Amino acid sequence: MPVVLQGWSLEGRLRHLAASSPWLMPALRAARTLDLSSWCLGAGVVRNLVWDALHDYHTPSSLADLDLAYFDAADVSPERDALLQRRLAEAMPHIPWEVTNQAGVHHWFESYFGHAVAPLTSLPEAVASWPEYATSVGLWLDADDTIHVIAPHGLDDLFNCVVRRNPARVSVATYRQRVAQKNYAARWPRVTIIAQ
Repeated sequence: MPVVLQGWSLEGRLRHLAASSPWLMPALRAARTLDLSSWCLGAGVVRNLVWDALHDYHTPSSLADLDLAYFDAADVSPERDALLQRRLAEAMPHIPWEVTNQAGVHHWFESYFGHAVAPLTSLPEAVASWPEYATSVGLWLDADDTIHVIAPHGLDDLFNCVVRRNPARVSVATYRQRVAQKNYAARWPRVTIIAQ
């Protein structure tokens, strides 16, 4: 899988990497079958895809989960997330799916992260709030297999292997904990971590 792709935009390179991936395209197609109006696969799955390619890894790095984020303010019940997650697990049982309606994040965020947040108003706003700029990226697939990119903060940090805190919702303490947990530098030696 060529990584350099001279003359291509970062978005074009990301689309190419996703379309060339033997594991991500089937996951995007499975997610599309849920018929959600606003969704994406994002965060760690996109980071791993790009950083593995930039490090010339031929075996994909393991994922704790594959995040499917969607936005539907009409039904923010945890039961709906669980139902959608079960459907994906039935379609692709080898994938560690995690499904989250971003319209309901404010209901549980404080109990999980220790501080309250305002409700989100859209999927792009949700993606823009994810912990690091490099992981504030999502991909979705339309009916003709065109891959769309949601990248509110751009793709520079992702393609430059930079880990930088997104202050939108992540405290410095949580960021430091994530950096320690994720062990980025050991997994991808070209990574630069911006201390905050």
